[in-house]
Order: sequence, then structure tokens, then C-alpha cells
Amino acid sequence: MHVWITGLGAVSALGRGVTALTQALQAGRSGITAQPGSPAHALRPHAAAVVTEPLGAHLPPAQRNLYDRHSLMALEAAAEAWAQAGLPEFAPAPERAAVSWGTGLGGSASLEASYQQMFTAQPPRVHPYTVVRVMANSAGSHLAMRHQLRAAQLAVSNACASSAQAIGEALWLLRNGRADLALVGGSEAMLNVGSALGWQAMGVMAPLDADQPEQTCRPFDDGRQGLVLGEGAAALVLETEAHARARGATPLAELAGYGHSVDAVHLSRPDADGQVRAMRAALQDAGLAPADIGYVNAHGTATEVGDAVEASSIEAVFGTGAVPVSATKALHGHLIGAGGALELVATVQALRGGWLPASAHVRASSLGSQIDLVTGAARQSSARAAMSNSFAFGGSNVALVVTRP
Repeated sequence: MHVWITGLGAVSALGRGVTALTQALQAGRSGITAQPGSPAHALRPHAAAVVTEPLGAHLPPAQRNLYDRHSLMALEAAAEAWAQAGLPEFAPAPERAAVSWGTGLGGSASLEASYQQMFTAQPPRVHPYTVVRVMANSAGSHLAMRHQLRAAQLAVSNACASSAQAIGEALWLLRNGRADLALVGGSEAMLNVGSALGWQAMGVMAPLDADQPEQTCRPFDDGRQGLVLGEGAAALVLETEAHARARGATPLAELAGYGHSVDAVHLSRPDADGQVRAMRAALQDAGLAPADIGYVNAHGTATEVGDAVEASSIEAVFGTGAVPVSATKALHGHLIGAGGALELVATVQALRGGWLPASAHVRASSLGSQIDLVTGAARQSSARAAMSNSFAFGGSNVALVVTRP
């Protein structure tokens, strides 16, 4: 069974909407900026990719209180994808429409706010909607209610692979006949003191480049020093080919393959064997050979070990320098649980437009001897199939394959 992508939506530090994302990636424009940190909490000045547009302006203030920031972003991205797919306000057949959404920490901002209230307010109190804001399925629940998606709700929280896995599991759900349509993607909003302190303590956040903050994240560069946190959301509408054809929908791409593996080796150190298994599983699921793939959107977090391991795993699957590779996190930051969805949207846009985004800010890369790293400007391409990788702490690996329709 063929599954089409008929709608795309995005909210990121590169702007609201897929067009803003696409234009920034084509131009190599970064959305990463310097942040002051918090001296009171020993949070150092750092770089982050912050969404600056107002969220939820169309909602009444009382209703807005129901939503955490990541859920508001989910609504924005999903509304764009839903509209592009040409669907009515509510799913035409609710019992055949599903939602599958990923997030790493869900409503972490609301959780932090509750702690602040508990320790600083007199008497101590927390917001009455704290639980429903924080829970990992909150965004998916809001989307199900907004568009009347009643067939199934999948809420995936699998660290940096969350939204990619949510998309892949929805692919299988449609193939298995449990639904004809699925709204999929992910959202994340963890740019708060508590979350940033955790990443800082782990030692994986890149130190701020004070002279060029926008270039703090440098995936695959020899001078890479770590990741830069970002926030945002991305959504896609998936439909079975038969369902889409019946209503006259236009395919943007086909979601052709999904591969998932688990390292079972270490909580934070990636394993090349696990990544290789995920990529090969995605190729097999899509019925494609490595030579059929014309672009790989790498996980590419800009950590010293992570990029090196991924370069080795891509080389093992595709051959030395055999496929163009780039990592877009240099421009939009690492959206953790939402990263896979945003990067899949970027990959679909690249396939549709006949171009490949560059890995920005690369000054020198010894890893370029293993992979065909796209650097400098966006590269023209006639690729008909592409892969997007998402590799998570905890050892979860997801690869998604998309093809031109």
C-alpha cells in the first residue's frame, strides 16, 4: 500500500510556516541567537533557536490556559498541514482518521512553572491545568479534538527519535488498515532554565560563539563542540493513496519506508551498528537499494562522537562518499522530540524543489572523507528518494524514506 504526504506544516526559529523554513534552508540563514542564561541558577550564556512569533493569538485567553507552549506550536503547524491537504475543518470520516504525535519532554515549561509556584508563591500553589499541560499526550489530544481524529491516538516519547517514530508508526497503522488518514508530527518547547541546565550539566551543549552566535552549531565540522537547543513543531498529513485519490488530493511526496532499531548498548553513546540496522530496515521497507537514495538528512547534532559515529554508519550503508549528506540543525537547532518531523518536512521540500540543503558553518571536516558532505550553498539535485535519520539517547534509531510521488 502506498502512503502519500498531502500536507506539511512547521513552526521554528526560522519562522512560521513551511515557506519560511524552506527559504531559510535554501539561503543558509540561521535562526540561532545568543541567550543570556541565568546567573541565579548558574546557567551560562548560551545559544538557542527560539520561536519569536506569538502563539495562540486566535484563542480566547481562558481557553489558552489549557495549552502548554509545545501544544500551541503543535496547533499552528497542524493547521498549516491540514489546510494544505485541502481537508475540511473536521475529518470527513473521524473513525478512520488518526493522530500520531511525538515529544521528548512534553510540557516541560508548564512543569517548571509549577515548581516555581510551589517554592515561591505564598501559600504554595500550582496551576489547576498543570497535569493536562504537562502530559506527553497533551498535544496529540488537542489535535484529535480540533480535527475530530477518532481512529487512534499514538503519543510517542522516545527522546530525539520521538516524532520520527510517531510518523513511522502511523505509516504502519495506515498500511494495516486501521485508518485512511493520519495527522502526524511532533512539538517541543524546552527552552526553560531547568531543561537547559540539564543539558549544560551533561556537557553536550555547545559553548556560545560570542562573535558569531548564529554559527554556534557546526555539525560535521572538525571544530564542533556540541548541540544547540531549539524549539518548534512540524506536522504532516498522511493518507493512503486510495483515500487521497478519492478526494482528489495532490501528493507532495510518498512516505515509502520506516526503519527502527535499538542499540541496547548505552544511554547516551551512539552505536553505529544500531544506526546501520535502522537505515537498512527503512530501505527494505521502501523496497529500495542504497543507490536509489539521492540525499540523507543526517541526525547531525554537532557532538564530537555523535557526528563521527553517524558518518561511519552512513558510509557502511551507502559506501564511501556515495550519497550527499547534510544536517540542518546548524540553522534551526536541535528540536529534540520534534526534530525528526521538522527535518522530514525539510527533506520533502528539498525533494520537491530539486535542491539539497547545505550543512552550514562547516570550515573544515575530516568526516568529508567518509561522506559526501554538502557544504557552502544549497546544491541542485535530481534525487527521487531521500532518507531522514533521527538517533536518540537511549539508543533508539529511526530512519524514514520519502520519494517523489
